Amino acid sequence: MYQNIFDTHAHYDDGRFDADRDQLITSLPQKGVVAVVNAASDLATCHSGLALTEKYPFFYCAVGVHPHEAQGFQPGDLETLAGLAGRPRVVAIGEIGLDYHYDFSPREVQKQVFEAQLRLARDLGLPVIIHDREAHEDTLRLLHRYRPQGILHCFSGSAEMAKEIVELGMYVAFGGAVTFKNARRPLEAAAAVPLDRLLVETDCPYMAPEPLRGRRCDSSMIEFTANQLARVKGLDPQELLDRTCENAKAVYRIEKI
Repeated sequence: MYQNIFDTHAHYDDGRFDADRDQLITSLPQKGVVAVVNAASDLATCHSGLALTEKYPFFYCAVGVHPHEAQGFQPGDLETLAGLAGRPRVVAIGEIGLDYHYDFSPREVQKQVFEAQLRLARDLGLPVIIHDREAHEDTLRLLHRYRPQGILHCFSGSAEMAKEIVELGMYVAFGGAVTFKNARRPLEAAAAVPLDRLLVETDCPYMAPEPLRGRRCDSSMIEFTANQLARVKGLDPQELLDRTCENAKAVYRIEKI
């Protein structure tokens, strides 16, 4: 069994975990999981993520508004996020960013809300967790403008973009997509990311890896992602998990887990 699994991005407050959430989460340390960061998508999930950190000692959370929810963002929400960000075990602003695949919120609104939260993270001295789907150009432009610390989550860009992200001082996280049969592009990107900037995640309950694709994902499934990334990097999977755990502690500024 692998050890030192740090799931840098999860959504355990999702309704798909309602039936067995406590049973599943309490089983994770027995499966080698040492830490999980639960990412928010709106103010409600900021609070539910905080509740998870209060119940499970190996849980941390991020607070923020996802681009899907940007249309409902109100001026006072930024102050609310700032207050929540000061709570114990909040380690980032996220997930925030741009999503031009679904366009659930108008693109200009997405950019405005993204920029507001980038400024908030800068003012608070916190890293960010960034969602970028089919919005690479605008995402990169804003990252160059604000120069945040943090993570490109569930990376879907090119190897060239991955190199640019690393040059900006950020980390790049990969999940189950690297195990899919058509995974040439994410594997090329992973190969381009230096080991000291690489992270693993699930985005659970989504993106279960092969051979479990289609099932509800959870943090124990990172082993399949780690196996694939280890092959790309020419490492033993446990060594990769050890290194990505240290990277996660560094970006989230967690001294000890």
